[in-house]
Amino acid sequence: MRVEVLSTTPGLNVIVFLHGLPEIWYSWWHHMIGLAHSGFRAIVPDYSGYGLSEPPPNPTRPPTATSSVFLVGKDFGARPTYLFALAYPQRVLGVITIGVPIKPPSPLKFDKNFPEAKAAFGCFDAETVVRNIYIFFSISEIPIAAENQEIMDLVDPSTSIPPWFTEEDLAAYGALYEKSGFQTALQIPYRALREESSLTNLIVKALALYIMEGKDYVNKFLGINYYIDRRVKKFVPNLEIQYMSKGLQFVQEQSPDEVNQLIITFLGKHV
Repeated sequence: MRVEVLSTTPGLNVIVFLHGLPEIWYSWWHHMIGLAHSGFRAIVPDYSGYGLSEPPPNPTRPPTATSSVFLVGKDFGARPTYLFALAYPQRVLGVITIGVPIKPPSPLKFDKNFPEAKAAFGCFDAETVVRNIYIFFSISEIPIAAENQEIMDLVDPSTSIPPWFTEEDLAAYGALYEKSGFQTALQIPYRALREESSLTNLIVKALALYIMEGKDYVNKFLGINYYIDRRVKKFVPNLEIQYMSKGLQFVQEQSPDEVNQLIITFLGKHV
């Protein structure tokens, strides 16, 4: 596993960032710098099989942190963040999730379109895949592919990437994913979502922050707003919710300074 570490002073509080898909360690570079300048030690792994990390022999789940840390999980990274906080509460100083609220682990089925997604991704070079995903998920209304149409076909090749996602960013993603490809990157989160959990105590006792993106398509999922309003604090009683009204799916790259400020403010209350 490849791990990026940045700090200005050794021995400080550690914050581990867990990325989503198709993100990699690079997705957090703004926050590595911001947190290091604020006196934290930032650790950012590439999941096994992502970017420059080698695929695991049997890719089933993302890795977890190994010391007393604050955890930040984005998108698919929210699940291992939650599971680690449940399994090792004495090693978790606080929990932050972005885009996805903490939910009790239960197996979900994503098999229906999984082979098609792998096939669609395999038809394009890595840079094109990343480009299309960033365009596709930078709108709040996600179009639906017609029968015999792939999601990659829904992106007009002439469409510009979002202004906050630069050509340099795109090139960095493309170069890293050219090495690993997307096969394992797709398998890990979807397989993890299908797994049963043996945990019986589903209450996260750690202090927690949920950064909610106002324009993320996830907000349109059936029941998600009811869960956030009525149920999430049953599982995370010490939860603070911050709402970014203009936030899109990749809000940490769209508005890195604002996300940094929310994270640093939260950490400052609890260190």
